[in-house]
Amino acid sequence: MALMLVISPAKRMDVVEGPPFAQTRPAFLADAQHLARELRSLGYDGARRVWRCSDALARPNWERLTTMPEDMAREPRLLSPAVLTYVGIQYQHLAPEVMTEKELMWLSSHLRILSGMYGLLCPFDGVVPYRLEMQAKLSLGECRDLYEFWGGRLINAILGGGTDVIVNIASQEYAKAVVPWAQRAGVPVVTCVFGEVRASDGRVVQRATEAKAARGAFVRWCAEQGVEKVEQLKGFSERGYRLNRSRSDAETLTFVRG
Repeated sequence: MALMLVISPAKRMDVVEGPPFAQTRPAFLADAQHLARELRSLGYDGARRVWRCSDALARPNWERLTTMPEDMAREPRLLSPAVLTYVGIQYQHLAPEVMTEKELMWLSSHLRILSGMYGLLCPFDGVVPYRLEMQAKLSLGECRDLYEFWGGRLINAILGGGTDVIVNIASQEYAKAVVPWAQRAGVPVVTCVFGEVRASDGRVVQRATEAKAARGAFVRWCAEQGVEKVEQLKGFSERGYRLNRSRSDAETLTFVRG
């Protein structure tokens, strides 16, 4: 079965110059430009309400919006590759900047990044830094929010490449944009959980910061191993994690630390 990993983006983004270069345009580039124009039309105060952030964070993002729709359309090589542009705990542990060419090729064919602005990104799609979370309160015409705006198009794009099983390691906010649609289409979804057993009640809990680190390490490990089948995922043992078979099933792989 051809598997595809889906992950969340990061709020912080930085422009990256130099190899490996971006190679492709985002599949939903025109939609991303439309969203950028919609945000720009709200004015600074309106955009800041959508972003729900401080003035210190809002100002640079507002400045980017002044030319964002046009910047998005530049040649990919003049932009940053998505997987290197996102900066955060998950991407630090994914560490694409030190991957081999073979591992980067694996990422290109087995990893997709979910995005409020771009919808769905291949690792080496050329992107510009932006701020727009999937759960942002932004209505667009008859669409009440971004979940309705993207609808089933994201899962269709994933499946269009020959994928027949989704490996979900995205946060709940982003998984909601793909997993329900995959289930409606009858496509198997395997969600990976990275947690620890809580002594008070024996439940597996995910700590936000550690879960991000684990997700990044998991993607990196998959690339290093050249994973092609769900069964291979069960061998993940980075950062002290091991598969807990009693807490796993066909839809969930639960990795427990400690």
